[in-house]
Parts: sequence; C-alpha cells; structure tokens
Amino acid sequence: MLTSNEILSLVNDYLDRLPYDRQPASLYAPIRYVLSLGGKRIRPTLMLLAYNLYKDHPEDILAPACALETYHNYTLLHDDLMDNADLRRGHQTVHKKWDANTAILSGDSMLVLAYQRMAQCATDKLKPVLDLFTETALEIGEGQQYDMDFETRTDVCEEEYIEMIRLKTSVLLACATKMGAILADAPEADADNLYKFGEQIGLAFQLQDDFLDVYGDPAVFGKAIGGDITSNKKTYMLINALNRADQAQRAELMRWITAADFDRQQKVEAVTDLYNKIGIDRLAQERIEFYFSEASKYLAAVRLPDERKAQLKAYADEMMKREK
Repeated sequence: MLTSNEILSLVNDYLDRLPYDRQPASLYAPIRYVLSLGGKRIRPTLMLLAYNLYKDHPEDILAPACALETYHNYTLLHDDLMDNADLRRGHQTVHKKWDANTAILSGDSMLVLAYQRMAQCATDKLKPVLDLFTETALEIGEGQQYDMDFETRTDVCEEEYIEMIRLKTSVLLACATKMGAILADAPEADADNLYKFGEQIGLAFQLQDDFLDVYGDPAVFGKAIGGDITSNKKTYMLINALNRADQAQRAELMRWITAADFDRQQKVEAVTDLYNKIGIDRLAQERIEFYFSEASKYLAAVRLPDERKAQLKAYADEMMKREK
C-alpha cells in the first residue's frame, strides 16, 4: 500500500502534467495557475487511500481523484471573488491577478473540466460516481448559501452552524472516501461507513480551522491569527460565545462586532479574552475530539484488517495534529 506522501506525489505530478491546449489560452491560464499553487490535496489523497484499501495501483483513478481537486479549487476561486480576497496560499487570487470576469468564466470552465475528468472513471462506475459527485456539488452550494445567510444574523445556533460546515466542507471529504470505495468495488456497507468517516473528519477539520484562527501560533499558521474575529465571521467560536455569554459579556461582544473603527490587535485580544472567560477554547477542543472520535468509529466499522486501514488512519491522525 502507498503512503500518503507517495500518493501526494502522484497527485501533484498528475496535475502538473495536465494539458491545457484548448483556445483561447487566456481562459485556461487561470485554471492552470490555480492548480499550480499547491495545497494539501486532501480530497484526492483521501480518495486514493480509500481505493487502496481494496485495490493496489491507486494511480489507476488519478483522473477522477484530480477531478475532485479541480472542483475544490473551482469553489475556492469563486469564494475568493465573493470575499474579495487578495491572496490564496500566499499568491494573488485570480480576480486580483486578472479580473472578476475572468474569475467567473475560468471558474465556470473549471467546473466543466472537473466533470470531464470525473467521467474518465470506469464505465460501469460512471452513474454512481456522477450521482455522488452531483449531489455533493449541490450540497456544497447550499452550504455556501447558508454561510452567506449567517453573515446578517446574530442568532445562529450551533446546530445550524454544524449543518452549514457539513454541507460546505465535510461532504466533499465524505464524497472522496466513498468514491474511492465505489471505484474499488468495496461492499456497500463499507462505502457508507467510509462516507461517514470522511464526513466526521471534515467536521473536526473545519472546527479545527476555527480554533487555529484564534489560538494558532502565527509563526506556524503562516499568517496573523484572528482574521475570523476581525471580520466577524460566524464561526463555531463566535456563535457559541454569543449564545453562552452573560449579559455583560454579550454586550461587550456586540460592541466589538458592530464597531466600524477599531484597532485590529486590540479587538483580537479582547474577543479572545472573552472566549477564554466563557470557556469557548475548551468547548471547541472537546467538539473537535468528539467528531474525530466519531470518525474513528466509522473507520473501525469498515470490514478490513486493521493493518489494511493503517495508512488511512495515519493520514486522518496527521490531519488532526496540524497547526496550520
């Protein structure tokens, strides 16, 4: 069985070799650019590791695996445009390097390319694979819309937030693990358990993102922490702080949230101090551990010897030990 590092090398090599020889070149240059910026390649890695549980030679499904990475980066391209973000992975975003119209059109083409690459799977698997991919893509759009809706609300509850991140983030990881199982002819029960494994890992991963944005080490995180605080992003941290604060704490939180003019460092320190007093740091860590534990249960339920599942388990452990 291949290690996650060996699989990552396969994915990066495959993406680097993808041809973009259609015209006009100006439509495809941003797509090549986005996919060249690197990243953790979590989704194709999970898909190939899941496939490798049952079959050797995961390189046989690199096309559909990299279709997931193409799709994921398409969502990031449009997210960056919607957020008017300047940088992605330390490089200019497409709408900054080119313009907004280019970002829209190249992003749309990227989505079509994702489907084209996904369709390169085995013919007998085409319908279940495309059905799963399409359902996942619809759910991700729904999650993004919920996230946008939450921006104007101060009454978002934890259950709503968890469902939003399940749709926006987790289902693509779940799709990756189940799709790998489908392409490897895994038993249906195993494929379903691998879907739930990916989903629960996705929830833990996103909550960890929320946590690291407040409590991460800037030297390791690669950027200043507190970005979610300064932008008033409705994260697990802020939602629970608003819902669990006493009257005075809630008033102070609302003062910072509604402040049009503020010192960034002062706001981050003040809100973080409120999180500490309310116990949000401990609450978030407990929730991360809960979802990681749930993921482990679903992986344990996959009817394969533990040694066969060792690489996938190690990768999940690595995901949850990150500091950036």
